[in-house]
Amino acid sequence: MRGPDPRVVLGLHRSRHERRLLTGALDLGVTALDTSTNYLGFRSHQVLARTAGDLLPKFTVSTKVGYFPGSDGAEHSLDPTRLFSAVEEAAKNLGREPDLVFLHNPEHSLRKAVPHDKDLLAAACTALDDAKAKGLCGAWGVASWDPSPVLSVVDLTVPRPSVLMVRAGLLVGTRTLAAADNLIDAWNLGCGEVWGMSPFGGSTSASVWARLDPRLFLRDGRRLSRVQAAFRVAYHLPRVGSIAVGTDEPTHLGELVGALAGQVEERTVQEYRKLLRDRSPHHSA
Repeated sequence: MRGPDPRVVLGLHRSRHERRLLTGALDLGVTALDTSTNYLGFRSHQVLARTAGDLLPKFTVSTKVGYFPGSDGAEHSLDPTRLFSAVEEAAKNLGREPDLVFLHNPEHSLRKAVPHDKDLLAAACTALDDAKAKGLCGAWGVASWDPSPVLSVVDLTVPRPSVLMVRAGLLVGTRTLAAADNLIDAWNLGCGEVWGMSPFGGSTSASVWARLDPRLFLRDGRRLSRVQAAFRVAYHLPRVGSIAVGTDEPTHLGELVGALAGQVEERTVQEYRKLLRDRSPHHSA
């Protein structure tokens, strides 16, 4: 069965939050914006509202809660009361209720719980569920850089998120890919309910992209650049319907939107995943 058309989400991680980027995104048809409470030194929501408050109604806006200002810059917490308050504050600072709020990297705190405490995750998810029920956000989800600790504590007592966001792309290791796939199955999420992030492993200028030609994964690869091909393939590793990607340049964003026209050769992707598993069964994350 054919999944939804791939979608680009403009991520504001490391972004300067400039108005020209948002107007450029709208010109390209990119109408989904993803930020977080802790981006831009915990000022992302306020800066967005101040510099582009009139543009925000034209976007669907997602944000994340879980990191809080601390003595060392930031601290992570799954405390339900703090999470609920963070959603309230996000809506106040943005000047609107976010369409989607992610629980941000819950594994950060789950790793410290010995043994892993499923009640910790369940309580955090319930807090976001309550925030949605009270109209503070349109929906809630989970964003996880390393889904393995999350997967280990998921059961029927943990509320099901509407969306899961995980790392995607050719630089994601076998263990992380497998954990993401299993978490998607555990929550019975469709392709449109799964988002990818960090499709280039942090940088499009990394030397790996000079050595690896991702166009091998496309049926019509020669029409696209290596960076465009890497982005297009990321929607299949794991299978996601949307990818949040950060940039401060509308031109770069336009190149990525253009990459969506590429046709991925699914058989090549499956052969690649089998090669990863066979070559390194204990591959790093």
